[in-house]
Amino acid sequence: MSPTPLTDLLGFDPHLVTLALAPAFLLAMAGEWMHLRRGQGAYPSATYTWADTLSNMTLAGLYQASDVLAALLTIVVYNALFDVRLFDIPFTAWSVVLLFVVQDFVYYWFHRAHHRIRWFWCSHVVHHSSEKLNLSTAFRQSVTYPITGMWLFWLPIVLIGFPPETVIFAVAISLAYQFFIHTQAVGKLGPLEWFLNTPSHHRAHHGRNPKYIDRNYGGILIVWDRLFGTFVEEDANEQPDYGIPRQVRTHNPVTLNFHEWRDMFADVRAPGLRPLERLEMLFGPPEVANRVRMQEFLRQEHEEREMERVKGIEPSS
Repeated sequence: MSPTPLTDLLGFDPHLVTLALAPAFLLAMAGEWMHLRRGQGAYPSATYTWADTLSNMTLAGLYQASDVLAALLTIVVYNALFDVRLFDIPFTAWSVVLLFVVQDFVYYWFHRAHHRIRWFWCSHVVHHSSEKLNLSTAFRQSVTYPITGMWLFWLPIVLIGFPPETVIFAVAISLAYQFFIHTQAVGKLGPLEWFLNTPSHHRAHHGRNPKYIDRNYGGILIVWDRLFGTFVEEDANEQPDYGIPRQVRTHNPVTLNFHEWRDMFADVRAPGLRPLERLEMLFGPPEVANRVRMQEFLRQEHEEREMERVKGIEPSS
């Protein structure tokens, strides 16, 4: 990737933004840990434990390694697409603001897709699998994001004419911001709650309570959720229960990264399914597997009753 004014301004490759901010992340985690200790159990689901924290850090390391390898391909694809860009967008203050808004809009749809399409959920489920929520939870990422195609979502921004490294930088800044909203130590933030994705909004997003599931997809801005009907307020009378509907209680990084892939392909191979149902198992909403399983159960039960009827056997109750 050829240098642009952004590289000159930063003095390092935009890919390294999150690594450059690592000391700030660790200091924030230390501060949160001390705050929680002084709280004497006020936030039980935020408590730092060695097992959970090391699990999160291990998953982060594996994710970073896969991201470095994926970046080699991503850079090639982004640069090739940038060569046929629709517009030449100068590096100015207004273009930076425009990129911020466009990237955040794309992030909303990336995030929504990773909740509502099972293929993508297989990667994103890793991030939601902890029953705790503290700053270290933000590190809980999947090695399979490059496989599911996370990088595809930002191709249109490059095609419009934003240089690839500025797009990568914008994504990195968004992810860095989101690190700081994975906390229970910060309450509601007044008027900021109307347009920013805050710790309160993100706590609701991580809840597995029915009212919180698949809500608050925004990255930095929460306005997209308000516009597209996916916003929910954190309810003081119903605290989020963190985790995923079918909880996986393990700290094994292999299991955490691949358990949903295993389940998905097992569902796809299940006997008796029609081709469309097998496709639904891959690309339908994550909960479609339960519906298809129930339909198959009812179909088999109906066939058994019909067979009993034909044989003149009284149907079992």
